[in-house]
Amino acid sequence: MVMTDLESKAWSTLSEVEDPEIPVISVVDLGIVRTVEEKDGKLHVAITPTYSGCPATQVIEDSVVEALRKSGLEPFDVKTVLSPCWSTHMISEFGKQKLKDYGIAPPADDSTDKMALMGEERQIICPNCGSNNTLMVSQFGSTPCKAHFKCKDCLEPFDYFKCL
Repeated sequence: MVMTDLESKAWSTLSEVEDPEIPVISVVDLGIVRTVEEKDGKLHVAITPTYSGCPATQVIEDSVVEALRKSGLEPFDVKTVLSPCWSTHMISEFGKQKLKDYGIAPPADDSTDKMALMGEERQIICPNCGSNNTLMVSQFGSTPCKAHFKCKDCLEPFDYFKCL
């Protein structure tokens, strides 16, 4: 499917909208922006929170609306879509690298970690020194979608973005 100029401009605009909890990654690279479609001259944008209880959902929606408005992309509507639910598979490779560069270990693999919310420990590579000698300190880190780890080699703490 060929993207219209309006859709292309909207994607470009939204790729500049930072996630409020992780300001080094855009809502596009995080996979929160699901679709951007133009129908009859109006943009329809669908967003999905990283999880249904995410406290930043409204802030993200407001930021998306503000960015579209500032770029002169009206008329548009932004709707939140909960199904299918967001998963870490939606994070772009660029986004995963941005997380790592920021000191947050990106999701460890492509499979959903169903035990992530049950506290099962995983060996996660330290984003600071690359060591696999790490220890989960807490199942919940700076946000509920991340776990808090400590590297036993460099002794640095870090968050791990859970596979969901």
